[in-house]
Amino acid sequence: MDLIESLQWRYATKKMSGKQVPQEKIDYILEAIRLSPSSSGLQPYEILVVTNEELKEKIKPIAFGQSQITDASHLLIFTAWDNYTEERINAVFKRSNAERGLPDSATDEYRKRLLGMVLANTPEQNFAHTAKQSAIALGISLVAAADQEVDATPMEGYNAAALDELLGLAEKGLKSTAIVALGYRDEDNDWLAKLKKVRTPKELLYTHLN
Repeated sequence: MDLIESLQWRYATKKMSGKQVPQEKIDYILEAIRLSPSSSGLQPYEILVVTNEELKEKIKPIAFGQSQITDASHLLIFTAWDNYTEERINAVFKRSNAERGLPDSATDEYRKRLLGMVLANTPEQNFAHTAKQSAIALGISLVAAADQEVDATPMEGYNAAALDELLGLAEKGLKSTAIVALGYRDEDNDWLAKLKKVRTPKELLYTHLN
């Protein structure tokens, strides 16, 4: 399938079969996430890859009993930095410069300007921004999964505070932003599987300013 065909094929699967996704397909999806764009290249997020069945069972009630949590092959839990800090931003620039064979001072002007902006914000403002960056990565994960003909269900219907506590995210300076269940559709038991895909018509979605 080409990209458009893959996107026509995918949908937010409501019932999964429990079939396992081959590791090479998971690796492909994870690499696509790693290559996602982000503001200033900071990638201010981390993704937890959950296959542990006991942990899935603990997450299920936190996600209001949605069956995809336990029927999925893998769960991707997207988390974002709870705040921008000088230490975090400096670490990203240091790693980037090292990989490019540049001295630390090569990006000082841009780095200091960036720090001046984000450190003036509240933690809440900065988390809103890091969460948006994680959403870009989540979108890439859905496209990559469709490319591999793996079903993916993005889920924001869960108790974020309870999930964060279960996973000890506060200690890592992270907050959860979404869950993506990866697996294969159970067409016979998924009410959405055979329904027509509906999206906003082009004439309502796009305004061309020529």
